[in-house]
Amino acid sequence: MARLVVSGLSKVYLTTRGESATALDGLSLEVGDAELLVVAGPSGSGKTTMLRLIAGLERPCTGTISMDGQVINELKPHERDVAMVFQSDALFPHLSAYENMALGLRLRNVDNTETKRSVEQAAELLEIGSLLRRLPGELSGGERRRVALGRAMVRKPKLFLLDEPLSNLDASLRGRMRELIEKLHKMLAATIILVTHDEADARGHRVIHLTKR
Repeated sequence: MARLVVSGLSKVYLTTRGESATALDGLSLEVGDAELLVVAGPSGSGKTTMLRLIAGLERPCTGTISMDGQVINELKPHERDVAMVFQSDALFPHLSAYENMALGLRLRNVDNTETKRSVEQAAELLEIGSLLRRLPGELSGGERRRVALGRAMVRKPKLFLLDEPLSNLDASLRGRMRELIEKLHKMLAATIILVTHDEADARGHRVIHLTKR
């Protein structure tokens, strides 16, 4: 679990024409321990930028990001104990579902027995235990999304960042994925930020809205 405080967060990019484009402008929010916060807003409102800044994949132009009272702006992504599930799933196509889920643990030198136990537990929760030997190309969009979620789960991070986890799925799969995220939240007592362009797609303790500039 983690308590996250974002204060005055801004991000400005340079366009190919050399002009400035503001993605975020003075964003402030708080996320409590074990809270499921839904951040809704249209494309271009800065939702993904916000997640990337919290994860440490990009640096803010202004503002601070604090986790459990510690400012983490200068920490590298692997030092933040944050797991991000990308909208694109970002699976390695040459690795099986099992190897994709296990990769983060192996990079942290977790022993094989513990890695196997963690992956199999996550796979059981996500109902993909029979798919672990398959490559991403052999999986459906919903199955790949669950593998990506499982890869984050096995790390047991303090904070989960979910970027449009329900997008590009049909209605029945969106409903099932929504149930799995709620189950994950309850079982792990996890702190989760879930972004979506459609508020109706997700349920959380609170919903905040970002608007497009």
